[in-house]
Amino acid sequence: MGNVFKALSDPTRRQVLQLLKARPMTAGDLAEHFDVTKPTMSAHFAVLLAADLIQAEKQGRTITYRLKMSVLEEALLGFSAAFGLQLANPDGGESVARDGDDR
Repeated sequence: MGNVFKALSDPTRRQVLQLLKARPMTAGDLAEHFDVTKPTMSAHFAVLLAADLIQAEKQGRTITYRLKMSVLEEALLGFSAAFGLQLANPDGGESVARDGDDR
């Protein structure tokens, strides 16, 4: 989970995840949203890949990135459980109990 926290600690990487939430995007499309060099963006992509938060698909010289939402959700659930927090049920029902809580 340490890799996930490292990845999420940077605002640029969090913004990349927000952009990928809407749709898969190429490295070039993503880079257009930031005022940083290509090597800097590549380093951000490498951290996100190491955390398994995104996946990369290469076609020729183009790399398309996709968000791995299930990995992000799992990390957030693990984090909330570590602190005994409750998360709202995405179906709009009662809260999801964590850490042995039967509520």
